[in-house]
Amino acid sequence: MGPVPVLNIRLFRLFLLGLLAFVVIAVPLRAQEAAPVGLPNVIDVRVTVGEDRARLVIDLAAKTEFSFVSLSEPDRLAIDVRAGTFSVPNPSGEPTDTSLVASYLVEQAAGDRVRTTLTLAAPAQVQQAYVLDPFEDQPARLVVDIIPADAATFTENVEKDRVASATVAQTTAESTPAGSSELPLATRPLVVIDPGHGGIDSGAEAPNGIKEKDIVLAFSLKLQQLLVASGRFDVALTREDDTYLRLEERVDLARTNKADLFLSIHADSFQQPEIRGASVYTRDENATDVLDKVLADNENKSDVIAGFAMPQMAPEVVDILLDLMRREMRVQSYVAAQAIVHQLEPSVALRRFPVRQADFFVLQAPDVPSALIELGFLSNLDDITNLTQSDWQDRTAEAIARGISTYFDSVEADE
Repeated sequence: MGPVPVLNIRLFRLFLLGLLAFVVIAVPLRAQEAAPVGLPNVIDVRVTVGEDRARLVIDLAAKTEFSFVSLSEPDRLAIDVRAGTFSVPNPSGEPTDTSLVASYLVEQAAGDRVRTTLTLAAPAQVQQAYVLDPFEDQPARLVVDIIPADAATFTENVEKDRVASATVAQTTAESTPAGSSELPLATRPLVVIDPGHGGIDSGAEAPNGIKEKDIVLAFSLKLQQLLVASGRFDVALTREDDTYLRLEERVDLARTNKADLFLSIHADSFQQPEIRGASVYTRDENATDVLDKVLADNENKSDVIAGFAMPQMAPEVVDILLDLMRREMRVQSYVAAQAIVHQLEPSVALRRFPVRQADFFVLQAPDVPSALIELGFLSNLDDITNLTQSDWQDRTAEAIARGISTYFDSVEADE
């Protein structure tokens, strides 16, 4: 056989170079074409674990759909979002506290799905899940709250999700409506919302003339609508119009109607205009005791403990029972405040140390868990803008409604 012509060798080399270029260039282009156009990127994923609960937050370049499923062997929760890519700095790791979630892993499950898998240290279930719109410097977010479950409940969820997956290729979850959760309540608690000020008492006033009494009434009505729509709560307002009520009248309305939670809504001002953000107050443990301003005499004291003790009990026994009841209400108030702040955190700007204590008279009821919510400050320009915007009001009201739901879930679990 004669020598191979030089021209053919050159052509062969050109062919090899072309094939190499195709492998290097064309294949990635095909991979890019495989991913659906228009799906967002997953920017970041973080898992935080607190006392008896965990939270998964997924930062998104844009709002998108999501779904979640319970898996066994090992026990896991898998949360999918419709997304074409992810650029998560730490796609795997362990939370600081591994009592509920042992580890997490983020991966591209398909061209149109990014999956976050939570490997569980103990049986757990999704309490609520929702997607937030972008806000200020925050991206869109998927927030998934996870709470402990017993082994039977987890096994039931695994089987339910297995059957659903066999029926439908991919089930898309809807955001849990504000005020509801995956856990139904046995009874409907009464929530009393107290829009601060009213009538001749305008409260704080912004430089542009906006009055606190008007801001908090509009917000309270919006919060009431959300809670009623959830179907989990009975809701009453201390005022539904521009009416003036004394502080003791507001407390009496909650106590007389045997409220399960009392929330007073405010938006104050402060001499330092840089102070801004929402916060939630409970009564200060070291505050001056003004209990006698609420309970004027022993007859009122006996009324407070009706059903717990006989009216003819010795005064010192009544005082002991009142003190025990008051301590329990302060604990419950603090739990409620924490639950509300927990839901506000991914939604709106908060003050530093947002759960605070102060000696507000309106929080003095010894038999009703009570908290005061400061929506923001009418002395700060950014807060003024937020307080008057419908989308901010919606976002904040939904967060508070979720916090209320979370609080009552914990109360139900303790009973």
